[in-house]
Amino acid sequence: MKVCVIGLGYIGLPTAALLANRGYDVHGVDIQKHVVDTINKGKIHIVEPDLDTFVQAAVKSGKLKADIKPAEADVFIIAVPTPFHKSGYDIPTPNIDYVISATKSIAPYVKEGNLVILESTSPVGTTQKVEGVLKESGIDTQKIYIAHCPERVLPGKIMTELVENDRIVGGLTKEATEKVSEFYKTFVNGEILKTDAKTAELCKLTENSFRDVNIAFANELSIICDKYGIDVWELRELANHHPRVNILYPGVGVGGHCIAVDPWFIVSDNKEEAKLIKSAREVNNYKTEWVIEKIKNEALKFEIENKRKPKIACMGLAFKPDIDDLRESPALYITKRLINEGMDVLAVEPNVEKFEEFKLYNYKEAIDKSDIIVFLVGHKEFKTLKINDKKRVLDFCGVKS
Repeated sequence: MKVCVIGLGYIGLPTAALLANRGYDVHGVDIQKHVVDTINKGKIHIVEPDLDTFVQAAVKSGKLKADIKPAEADVFIIAVPTPFHKSGYDIPTPNIDYVISATKSIAPYVKEGNLVILESTSPVGTTQKVEGVLKESGIDTQKIYIAHCPERVLPGKIMTELVENDRIVGGLTKEATEKVSEFYKTFVNGEILKTDAKTAELCKLTENSFRDVNIAFANELSIICDKYGIDVWELRELANHHPRVNILYPGVGVGGHCIAVDPWFIVSDNKEEAKLIKSAREVNNYKTEWVIEKIKNEALKFEIENKRKPKIACMGLAFKPDIDDLRESPALYITKRLINEGMDVLAVEPNVEKFEEFKLYNYKEAIDKSDIIVFLVGHKEFKTLKINDKKRVLDFCGVKS
């Protein structure tokens, strides 16, 4: 069987490489030529453990080829971004333009008996819109199998979790659910859970909204602890000794393309009903602003005491530890805000070699040169650092707890 994967990013490329190594002929598609060229050289443009080995083997075997245009296949997998519209909206609304565009791009190649799978996390009803686009292109959608199968992987463990995690398959018809489930059984060791498309779409949104609500509780608790002068890390550890309590780690907000985005997909369609989900989003966004104010206040204290502006080391830019993914990262947002407001910032991100907008510093150099050290992301490199007692440290992610 031949598989055409549309979108060679953090989900599409690992999926394409895995399938190619399982014997499928994979035609990968990306609109960015440099991405296509990089992959065809057997290299990768993103950081993910073991992905380089998979891609190199897949390209060398001839089973994986990348292009800027789709090709005929038996299975089409759409794995493109689904961001949201920000400006001009009180509540961000989903943007499925990439999904629609990807669907239009494969339409000339789809034929009877094909599987069309939407893996992109999407608002409820998007899979039906994919069907609508194909119908408008003259395709008899009763003769193909369309389903939603949301990814459920953790950056840093994608190559393992693509195989080991349970997968949800929701078809627009029962026949589509069965056909697509059989396809996933060829490379997934986890359980294949069958449902309909709308339930599958909402399930992924539900999973990330649940996590967002729990993170919001931890972040709100950290703000309350700061007010009382209580160590939130100690409080969390003590409370978690209760057999039915599991408070998550607070941080500087929530980032990434899932937890920081998906809850809005529910809220935008359910403004009156999704009160708790909306509140959690607002708490996590507020935590980022709260962190910025804490840093600015500490900088002001230093300036008053020392008659000069401090050098501030912003430790970490990624949206979570030990990855290079900067999408929707609150740490990056904080760093940019401080720079734009005239702060002397030494930005550190050990998982990124170069950043276009400002200079990146080696973490040891930044520690030595800075007056205030701000831990924004709990990268493994930071946990063993020895810091001079004279340095001012703001630890927002529990690196030194």
